[in-house]
Amino acid sequence: MTLPHKVKIVEVGPRDGLQNEKETIPADIKIELVNRLTDAGFANIEAASFVSPKWVPQMATSAEVMEKIRRKPGVVYSVLTPNMKGFEAALAAKADEVVIFGAASEAFSQKNINCSIAESIERFREVAQAAKQHKIRLRGSISCALGCPYQGEVEPEAVADVVRRLRDLGCDEIDIADTIGVATPQKVKAVMERAAREFPIERLSGHFHDTYGQALANIYASLEVGISIFHSSVAGLGGCPYAKGATGNVSTEDVLYMMQGLGIETGIDLNAVVDAGQFISQHLGRKAVSRAGNAIAAKRQA
Repeated sequence: MTLPHKVKIVEVGPRDGLQNEKETIPADIKIELVNRLTDAGFANIEAASFVSPKWVPQMATSAEVMEKIRRKPGVVYSVLTPNMKGFEAALAAKADEVVIFGAASEAFSQKNINCSIAESIERFREVAQAAKQHKIRLRGSISCALGCPYQGEVEPEAVADVVRRLRDLGCDEIDIADTIGVATPQKVKAVMERAAREFPIERLSGHFHDTYGQALANIYASLEVGISIFHSSVAGLGGCPYAKGATGNVSTEDVLYMMQGLGIETGIDLNAVVDAGQFISQHLGRKAVSRAGNAIAAKRQA
């Protein structure tokens, strides 16, 4: 069994991480965070979200963030776009990639957006066509792909069905997300292998939350079946507003430390990410949720 020699890490802290914070974070702090992450060497940063501020108040400054970040050529700055209004805002903000999303759980789809999975993905058809027309990368995200807070188990076949639908809309990349962090390695392998029968494995990514402390093990299991794109969040920021008790995404510092130990290339400066994690955690007035990040920061102080 050979692991990939190189992986792409998509940094989702500025969007997926910060959107759950109760206190409003000023735009200049978000801009500084994205700039630090750009300097650390990420090739893809999920920077903002053009959803209604009524639903996600934290993302109300997205246009300002996208306008003022210091962009580096070759870096993909992604934004979440739930509808055409969001897409138009993303276009105006010069986003490099737009992200659309569906759930693999029918119960989650109904509770979350009051419609079926099929209907929810159909709503994105217009956004997908517009992205293609404007030559903007299109990424599809599948939430609750490994477990649902309402229905429990989610079958690999249900995930494969959503992968097919997103593939047919023209997605360039598709994320398999363990939104509530319940997955374990065998389940992850089964789902990833099933998804890879519908979509090229090199364009599938793993998005793991660490609720039950399984995220790194799940990433390793994904590496074993050939997945080479992973999402993580600086300082372990985030959670899921719809899933009780769900903690943040796996921390970027922990993922980078593991990749370093495995000899897998990421192109990212771990020390610079530790600094970014400490910076945002200080602003939030709490310790980073990253074991590697906190250990490296403590070692420096010592």
